[in-house]
Amino acid sequence: MPVFIRLQLNKRINKVILGSYLFRRCKTSLGLWDQDINTDIKIKIERHWAKEVSCALDKNDSNKENHYVLPMFPYPSGNLHMGHVRVYSISDTIARFLTLTGKRVIHPIGWDAFGLPAENAAIERNILPHDWTKSNIQSMKNQLLKLGFHFDWTREISTCDPQYYKWTQYIFLKLFEKGLAYQNKGKVNWDPIDKTVLADEQVDELGHSWRSGAKVESRVLTQWYIKTTKYAKQLYDGLHSECLDSWNDIINLQQHWIGECNGVVVTFKLKVKDVDKHFDVWTKEPHKFIHAEFLVISKNSILLEDINNNDLLELKCYNPITSSELPVYITDNVNFPEGKDVYIGSPATDEIDMKLAKTLNITIKEIKNTIDINGDNEKAINIAQNKNVGGHFVSSNLKDWLISRQRYWGTPIPIVHCDSCGTVPVPYEELPVKLPMNTARGIQTLEKIDDWVNCKCPKCQKHAKRETDTMDTFVDSSWYYYRFLDPNNKALPFEKSKLLNKAPVDIYIGGKEHAVLHLYYARFMSYFLHSLGWTPTEEPFKKLLVQGMVMGQSYKLKSSGKYLPPESIEKVGKQFKEKVTGEPVVAQWEKMSKSKYNGENPERLLSAYGCDATRLLILADVPPATSRRWSDATVPGIINWQHRLWLTIREFMKYRYDTASNKTLTAEEFAKYESNLRDSRNYIIATTTYHFKYTHKLSVGLSRLQTLTNTLRNKVPPEVISKSREFEIALANLIIMLSPVAPHFCSELWAGFLEAPNRVCQSVDDIIKWDKNILQQKWPEVDDDYGLSFLCKVDGADRCDLKIKAVDLNTLSKEQALKLALSEEPVINRLKSGILRVQYELYPGCRAILKIFSNRNVNKPKLEENTESVKHKINSGSN
Repeated sequence: MPVFIRLQLNKRINKVILGSYLFRRCKTSLGLWDQDINTDIKIKIERHWAKEVSCALDKNDSNKENHYVLPMFPYPSGNLHMGHVRVYSISDTIARFLTLTGKRVIHPIGWDAFGLPAENAAIERNILPHDWTKSNIQSMKNQLLKLGFHFDWTREISTCDPQYYKWTQYIFLKLFEKGLAYQNKGKVNWDPIDKTVLADEQVDELGHSWRSGAKVESRVLTQWYIKTTKYAKQLYDGLHSECLDSWNDIINLQQHWIGECNGVVVTFKLKVKDVDKHFDVWTKEPHKFIHAEFLVISKNSILLEDINNNDLLELKCYNPITSSELPVYITDNVNFPEGKDVYIGSPATDEIDMKLAKTLNITIKEIKNTIDINGDNEKAINIAQNKNVGGHFVSSNLKDWLISRQRYWGTPIPIVHCDSCGTVPVPYEELPVKLPMNTARGIQTLEKIDDWVNCKCPKCQKHAKRETDTMDTFVDSSWYYYRFLDPNNKALPFEKSKLLNKAPVDIYIGGKEHAVLHLYYARFMSYFLHSLGWTPTEEPFKKLLVQGMVMGQSYKLKSSGKYLPPESIEKVGKQFKEKVTGEPVVAQWEKMSKSKYNGENPERLLSAYGCDATRLLILADVPPATSRRWSDATVPGIINWQHRLWLTIREFMKYRYDTASNKTLTAEEFAKYESNLRDSRNYIIATTTYHFKYTHKLSVGLSRLQTLTNTLRNKVPPEVISKSREFEIALANLIIMLSPVAPHFCSELWAGFLEAPNRVCQSVDDIIKWDKNILQQKWPEVDDDYGLSFLCKVDGADRCDLKIKAVDLNTLSKEQALKLALSEEPVINRLKSGILRVQYELYPGCRAILKIFSNRNVNKPKLEENTESVKHKINSGSN
């Protein structure tokens, strides 16, 4: 009976007897092994296995170690782009990998749903932003499901849901209580088209809005701020926390943004027309706050906006450190601190200030006693902190977080303005302050909705008005990672007990463009929430995996810079030209954009190749952190790999049925094949695990799996395929290791693998779970006696690469590793007579790396010195 007919018969029964073992049949394959793999079969496979692939993660096994994998949640534009496909393919692969290694994985998804694009689109269509956003969310959710992403949808949140932004408002009120949320006048960037304030980072180098393209105007507006600067020093120092893993150049980006916290801020008060203006004074020398005799303000300062020229002559400010008034002088002939327009003068402690005082004809007080500058520095800081008027270290350039947005579609700021009581917070029990939904068609600002704006003051019950600014969407996304861990809590934003053993996020995945602002705000919010006792740690994220952009090739006329669609271009020799005019065209790689005609529609890829091939395509060739140049040139390699895997299973099934005719090798020859397969399997497991688990260079891991595929197909005799235990294990391991990237396709390969008879590995359930599908298998581990790499580097150069049994390497200590290295002559010869520092990296089951840095100031040991003497000198200098 032909093999494929027998396979079809086997599919009709629920149990199969193999030797003396009884195995319950898992879900069977489609039985299409007699056909060559094609897109139609791939689509059928994906439909066949969709339910198993998209089933919820194992959330119930409390004995497993939690691992929180979080991709940055998307803005619901309505359509996925290739950047979405890339980031969620990365996170899904890592989540599935960790599940196979025995972790209880938390892999949630939600929607960063407020913002200008939805509001503008809704206005254009004369519909509610809520309806537009809800429709987009459903559309994108369906696309994510089509890609087979393994999210825990029971944790789904949306920032535009009142049950989410209620808690954003709740946190805002906590900030307000602590004096960290405040209102102040400031010069802002105003977008005249979108009619809202823009952060500096939302304005390009030519002064245009990043979204509308309009020329940005400078305006003076009263805005809401969050005093992030109070946490600047903590956030700067926290970048060196041992909690952070693989932040690499992101640390430099964050440090550059925060700046060196080399000065102290104190909030002074300026009274103008019976109105108190509060402003920050910054100095590197805190003792000046005690000994200050005057303040200098720039002529262009916003503080002088409402002051007429007559009032300027007798302007005074209140110094909270000394509880006294200081005269204020207006001039630009001062070296203001960078980013500041206020200067504090202390002639008693600073010669430059003495000269400045003489220039300004300021009368100087007589210095009667010796001044203890160090002691007064500390004293000034303590007074400021005790009075809650500052005293925190910060750079002069860093500004507080401006959160006001003058648009409708955002979280309302829970504040009421009363003529009698002033600025009044909305009571907690009245949250959420909901957006008015039924009257918002065509409305751009809340101030136009009178029924919503007019209210009663929570304190005096007199007529008052609601705050009409909404919050920057960065506020909503500054704490969402904690809400995912307790998404249905109706009493609090989240309970600390739900965060224990789950937070901080183990690996946070997203675009590098968010590694400054969003990450800074999220870190600030986490530090603040920790100060309230709400969270177990200050830092919100352990490891960052930043992915590069997906780039498409664009074409534009050299003469005008006009972008052209690819079909209007032809290549003549090495040059590109427009077909019709023959004009020279510049070809370059840029971020995908419809306006540049260089985008790729994920739906086309899904239709043409299937979702597993699409995931393989986006992850192959380049690691996540590198920009991905998208091109169809990579497609044939992936399609061919799937074809070869399909043939491998077909041949495995064929030869496992026809074992009697496969007797061509001697015992020695058979054993040699077994040995080679064992070595290849262990090497591929070690290197693939290393890149999937530690470096997250998924593309390198995939290339290793392609190598193992080649090994299994490289002139392996039928007798080995039909009888070899090592071939069977290697093939099983290959399918298991590929399954996090291509779960549907591997589910079908695995079903075919299970349907083959004459298994050699029937008794090794710890290696292969014959009664489980591919998604319930265990990630392969190297054999205990397999020699893993122990690499020693001296001053960056490889000196020796030893092979150590896996069972021994996994417990190798730093001291043992150093001792082993010092027994190798290349290491001794490279070292000088002392060790400055030793760094040891152990990756259990994969490899170990010892990095020795020599003390360059110590002479190199003489060649005639014996090895033990050199070791003694080296060990005595190690740390």
